[in-house]
Amino acid sequence: MGALDGLKVVDLSRVLGGPYCTMILADHGADVIKLEPPQGDETRDWGPPFDADQTASYFIGVNRNKRSVGLDLGKGEGRAVLLALLADADVLVENFKPGAMERWGLGYAADLAPRFSRLVHCRISGFGADGPLGGMPGYDAILQAMTGLMSVNGEPAGGAVRLGTPVVDLATGLFSAVGILMALHERARSGRGQFLDMTLYDCGLALLHPQAANFFLNGRRPVPLGNAHPNIAPYEKYRTRTCEIFVAIGNDGQFAKLAREIGRAELATDPRFLTNAERVANRPALMEALGACFGSEDGYALATRLLAAGLPVGPVLAVDEAAQAPHTAHRAMVTELDGYRGLGTPIKFSRTPGGTRLKPPAFAADTEAVLAEYGFAPESVAKIRASGALPGRRRK
Repeated sequence: MGALDGLKVVDLSRVLGGPYCTMILADHGADVIKLEPPQGDETRDWGPPFDADQTASYFIGVNRNKRSVGLDLGKGEGRAVLLALLADADVLVENFKPGAMERWGLGYAADLAPRFSRLVHCRISGFGADGPLGGMPGYDAILQAMTGLMSVNGEPAGGAVRLGTPVVDLATGLFSAVGILMALHERARSGRGQFLDMTLYDCGLALLHPQAANFFLNGRRPVPLGNAHPNIAPYEKYRTRTCEIFVAIGNDGQFAKLAREIGRAELATDPRFLTNAERVANRPALMEALGACFGSEDGYALATRLLAAGLPVGPVLAVDEAAQAPHTAHRAMVTELDGYRGLGTPIKFSRTPGGTRLKPPAFAADTEAVLAEYGFAPESVAKIRASGALPGRRRK
């Protein structure tokens, strides 16, 4: 049994932030019912690559351990089904534009809270419902741009660069999962659910460390530094004979140890490099000195030796190399089930381990089974399906 066994989650979200949040919950035992609109979650088409059923990897990567029901909330019959599912749900997650749920008569304050007092309703949106940007649409790259994340990423002379992973969407999913669990903890005391107003904008800003902290203290606009750290040195990528390595030295003791391990103990007593502040001020000279030491080394062997010595140094690996690394397998960070292959859960419990129980679902694959669990007789399901509220296949 997972840590969240018995938790019931109704998931109306699509794309990434919401689905990533609900997959975290599902990985640890929550029963997540994914209610997909007639056209389905659009990430089913975000490929190539596609699997044998023409479902894109983008969808597959964040929707395991869920059951899919096709539901058209634009129809009254569809909204009635949703309300039936919410009767014993603990959590509702949705990422419609603010105001959409209210127009359907499903707003939290006016409609859901009076009827389902214990429900935790998590809304994920780009900017929230109000304020100068309230109600505006938001996608990860736009929020990376608008929250300053792009401005501190990239090389100094190259201009702002989008981070390679959709970090704002992923962080919003993580923050939302944390917020949901906080609300459930509080509900155990108060007996009442509440509304979570989660935005990509807020979560993107929350990732600006240490750049925002630096700005608040010194008033200077942070700039992109490539691989360098604004506050620490050496914190850089270096080329070796066989690969690139990354060196991340956090204190003076570590630097002295690094200097000894690479046979350059005198660097630790060089006045330019005695303290972290001096190393940051003399970063170019430090990089040149270390680069000369590393250039002829086997980077893989060097990184292994320095790690074993307790120093934070690692080879720069490609995605396929990282996925196939022995430690990745040891940590069960690649999971497989009946042809499905994906990243495993990073949350490791001693008694209630999470994991892959269900493959990512085909569109509407679980409609009949889920509705039967909630007491819908076959003739009722047939009637609702005839209304068009329960699409059996995606509308293109």
